[in-house]
Amino acid sequence: MRTALYPGTFDPITNGHLDLIKRGSRIFDHLVVAVADNPAKETLLTREERVSLLKASVKGLKNVEVRHFSGLTVEYARKLKVTAIIRGLRVFSDFEYEFQMALMNRKLVPEVETVFLVPSEQHTYVSSTLIKDIAGFGSDISSFVPPPVVERLRDRFKKEVG
Repeated sequence: MRTALYPGTFDPITNGHLDLIKRGSRIFDHLVVAVADNPAKETLLTREERVSLLKASVKGLKNVEVRHFSGLTVEYARKLKVTAIIRGLRVFSDFEYEFQMALMNRKLVPEVETVFLVPSEQHTYVSSTLIKDIAGFGSDISSFVPPPVVERLRDRFKKEVG
């Protein structure tokens, strides 16, 4: 069985992430979507919230499993014995960072490949950062994120404002 890992902060999951998850689940027999604990990033949502929103968003994708992890992604990939790590490329600047990371990961764990996926056109400009900004101003994000995220961010920002 060929298993892939799609890691990310997912703060929050967007339709662009979901697009890559669906496409990755068609390419691989099993896809582990893993919420990364990254001490360098301050997140809006807790790890538990991000895992919960991911699970709700991928419900129905039978070969997709949601987990969380800490530490180096490539070491987690080795632990899971995955075939590949999936990474998304939206814009050219993503490529420079991701290419360097893929080469380093190959050096550290040569048996794990990095597979780059480009999101569908309608999702190339969507980022979690932009979603949080838009939601924070009370604007509609429903065309950019799965329904559970719309509800969670609406509730989150109402509490902060109220």
